[in-house]
Amino acid sequence: MTPRPTDPDRRTLIAAGLTAAALAGLPAFTASAAPRRPLDAPRPTEDSRHLLWWQAPADDHSMIEQGLPVGNGRLGALAGNDPGRELLLITDATLWTGGLNDELDDDGQFPYGRADFGSFTLLARLTVDLPDHDLSAVNGYRRSLDLSQALLTTTYVRAGVTYRRQIFASRPDDVIVLHFTQSGGGRYTGSVTLEGTHGETGGGAESFGASFPGGLRYGAAVTAHGTGGRVRVNGARIDFSGCSDLTVVVSGGTNYAPDARARYRDPSLDPEKLARTKVRAAAAHPAGTLLRTHVADYRALYGRLALSLGTSTPGQRALDTWERLIARARDRTPDPELEAAYLQFGRYLMISGSRGSLPLNLQGLWLDGNDPDWMGDYHTDINLQMNYWMADRTGLSPCFDALTDYCLAQLPSWTALTRSLFNDPRNRYRNSTGKNAGWTVAISTNPHGGMGWWWHPAGNAWLANTLWEHYEFTGSRTHLEKIYPLLKGACEFWEARLLPTTLPGSERKVLVADSDWSPEHGPLDARGITYAQELVWELFGHYRTAAGELGKDAAYADTVAALRERLYLPQVSPKTGWLEEWMSPDNLGEGTHRHLSPLVGLFPGDRIRPDGSTPRETVDGATALLTARGMDSFGWANAWRALCWARLKHAEKAYELVMTNLRPSTGGGNGTAFNLFDIYEVEQGRGIFQIDANFGTPAAMTEMLLYSRPGHLELLPALPAAWAASGHVTGLPARGGFVVDLRWREGTPTSVRVRSIGGRTTTVTYRGTSRTVDLRPGRSVTLKGFTR
Repeated sequence: MTPRPTDPDRRTLIAAGLTAAALAGLPAFTASAAPRRPLDAPRPTEDSRHLLWWQAPADDHSMIEQGLPVGNGRLGALAGNDPGRELLLITDATLWTGGLNDELDDDGQFPYGRADFGSFTLLARLTVDLPDHDLSAVNGYRRSLDLSQALLTTTYVRAGVTYRRQIFASRPDDVIVLHFTQSGGGRYTGSVTLEGTHGETGGGAESFGASFPGGLRYGAAVTAHGTGGRVRVNGARIDFSGCSDLTVVVSGGTNYAPDARARYRDPSLDPEKLARTKVRAAAAHPAGTLLRTHVADYRALYGRLALSLGTSTPGQRALDTWERLIARARDRTPDPELEAAYLQFGRYLMISGSRGSLPLNLQGLWLDGNDPDWMGDYHTDINLQMNYWMADRTGLSPCFDALTDYCLAQLPSWTALTRSLFNDPRNRYRNSTGKNAGWTVAISTNPHGGMGWWWHPAGNAWLANTLWEHYEFTGSRTHLEKIYPLLKGACEFWEARLLPTTLPGSERKVLVADSDWSPEHGPLDARGITYAQELVWELFGHYRTAAGELGKDAAYADTVAALRERLYLPQVSPKTGWLEEWMSPDNLGEGTHRHLSPLVGLFPGDRIRPDGSTPRETVDGATALLTARGMDSFGWANAWRALCWARLKHAEKAYELVMTNLRPSTGGGNGTAFNLFDIYEVEQGRGIFQIDANFGTPAAMTEMLLYSRPGHLELLPALPAAWAASGHVTGLPARGGFVVDLRWREGTPTSVRVRSIGGRTTTVTYRGTSRTVDLRPGRSVTLKGFTR
């Protein structure tokens, strides 16, 4: 029997948690003050850059591909929109099974199952049955998603009456609202049923509550009211009859708490009771008031960025969204408004899935069952990071906070587990130095402070670098102060881990990463993998800058800077001409592998640049490796490839990959589903939803329009011919603390406005022409001289 590894010492956990817990701002499912109620009524859009529509409802058995997502950042649902039976599959971001998972398997790695590590799961199923509204009995059916209002609308005609339902998830009221209306003298008769998905017993028609073995409590509640008819509880359902309109309000949540010291639970919170309070408070207001409140809150974020990539044809606009996807792939004719809508759909998902709770996981916030692949976890070797590449780049920096707060809340547990378990003699990735400090993660993490699958030593650097990039966009000193302990702890881990070695055929001594795996292929025990070397090089540079800007730990910052100077940086293989993935001229893995781990220095990193600041040989080696990886993979892998080609200024290759992701998914194949979710073909004929490409692809689209790093902005670095005729973008953020408004015609900028949100000085370039900008925060300048 394998002895139990040492438990994380409670004093260590508490000590590590004091700073992080004080800095973390991650809210839980809690009571809140009454929101401000705006008076202005929202206006629907017919602009196809903001409107998606379909001519068929979802099949109950294909909800993940056909259901339409709503969410308020914490509480989400997939809606089926069938006239006779509205189905909502409801989720709460914190409803996870599992726990700390702090016992290693015999190989020194973490267990990874639904019972130990845990899984993201459904909260509830809500159905509104309308027996006389069978799909076969109606005509003129249409459902739409208005991206500018975060509003689902279904309309149809039955017996001469036009029926209409609207569904939205309100963050201010923390509820999901379903509002049924009609014109022409119709009436609604049917029932509402709210059910749990974990075999719950007890409860009633209006609410239920239960708990998992790990102590996580959860609950949900619903209420309904109508006009001109009767609404009453009837056993396990709510019946309504003869109503000219009907409003259904649902909410729910858990007692999850972002506090390692409390084991991520708030024992004083009763989720079922709180859910009842929320739905009753919301139902006290007319549905129109709730909608106005929701739209005003949502538009404060959505309205930050406007985009046009050109004009679609009337024929394209006449097609519904699924038909447009099919036509775009079949005819290979650009559909600029559909392509802009795809980017805005990514922004819609970000706002709907990442506010005030846990960050977006592999599923985002949406499920069709309790058995998602990979448990719907937080994968730290690309997927979690990719989920947030888009946020800052598309004006949604507040949505990034969920990732920051998650990392801070988990840091005490990650630190304790690293210090107690990482150097276990069974762990093939343990530090050969025998030293151990700071923190790291496994490939998979959960919300309970736990880890799953294999250790991932460089995962700490990648998470830290991702949090740092948010600082580069926002310039928020508050954010920098929050993440500073996390940056420093990651550096401490690598200070203990790096090994000195002498390069063959020379007397040069360098530092290399200890035995590791280049995600996710090749040898399991390679030292000096490019993936780790690049990420740690970036980490050390970011930490040194952070320490200087905050005036902290000058001596340690010098130590880290000295380590950085000694880091080995990858070479180009004389055999393949590729940038080496391992410290070997040989390719030790799959040439066309989905991951681009050795290219993290190209994207998301900045060490490899095609602007003359990087040796040509290195740029060429990176280009050759990227070429070898191929142009057709899974959605997230295509998005990463597109980002890398955009960095290399290969516009048509980047565009081809974006369009590959927009091809319709059929038969479980890779591509875009009926509802625009990205589908990942895990095995022949079986595709699953994985959300990362829905964010990575829009991130690539923005990088094609603007490249930025602190002190440098490049306009239209990879503008494809499909978008070149004319277009504009307003509110496009740039690293260094700037926002850019840009118009172009025939591939050339015609108007450029740069506004400072904290940045002072930057250089703006376009095809060799440069302008230096000096601004005070809040000021802007319009640049000339880039036009023909």
